[in-house]
Amino acid sequence: MAEQSAIEKPKRIPKPKWLRVKLPTGETYKKVREIVSEHKLHTICESGHCPNMGECWGEGTATFMILGNICTRSCGFCSVSTGRPEPVDEFEPSKVAKSVKLMKVKHAVITSVDRDELKDGGSEIWAATVRAIRQQSPGTTLETLIPDFAGKWENLQLIIDVAPEVVSHNLETVRRLTKGVRIQAKYDRSLEVLERLGKANIRTKSGLMLGLGETKEEVIESMDDLRNVGVNVLTLGQYLQPTPKHLPVVEFIHPDLFDEYKDIALAKGFMYVESSPLVRSSYHAEKHVK
Repeated sequence: MAEQSAIEKPKRIPKPKWLRVKLPTGETYKKVREIVSEHKLHTICESGHCPNMGECWGEGTATFMILGNICTRSCGFCSVSTGRPEPVDEFEPSKVAKSVKLMKVKHAVITSVDRDELKDGGSEIWAATVRAIRQQSPGTTLETLIPDFAGKWENLQLIIDVAPEVVSHNLETVRRLTKGVRIQAKYDRSLEVLERLGKANIRTKSGLMLGLGETKEEVIESMDDLRNVGVNVLTLGQYLQPTPKHLPVVEFIHPDLFDEYKDIALAKGFMYVESSPLVRSSYHAEKHVK
């Protein structure tokens, strides 16, 4: 089936009650919040207004974004700014490692913007960040949520060489909707990223946003595609429109269907599945290394 944009733009629909978010609480969360504020640390948890921030911080998990906050791509679902990024900060790996140590993070998730203008796609900073965290916090496990590096496999190899405990690359949506959702990405290229990681004996993870107009059959097809390239961990969550300029929500998926998708995915052989409306890529990430 060829990739094509097939996303309709319906009228804005109200959020259902099951998307209400509980305010973060707990002593561990409060301590981490104080450290983040005092040292002016940057986490995607805060900047992305993640609904699970309190729970994740309480479990000792945090997500950091490297390589700046301006992306060279313009995905229709993402609120990160698109444009010409700032020069790479060569000291960023040590800064992130210091943040992880100060926050006493047990499991760190690292993500980044796409840096297609760089010859290495940012992969050298990626690898240096993993090494720096391991040097300063040897007891901390790592998940890297990486871009596709535009299919330049020598750059992906730098990630393979430092071997994070989990490497994640999100498919984001089904094949039919990819062109409209991830404008500069390719469905099959993402699958190849995951396949190459799996062949290197790295635990792989991917995620889908639901509610963009996909069918149940297409979601199941994507599950099969991911299993066929050896993906171990799957996350399924509800897409939420960040601003009126972004792709609209076509449908709010009921929690019962998320539960059904989880059962289907586990039956297909995924080792671990997170599936509910508020699930995001790093939700329960600390459990995915076990």
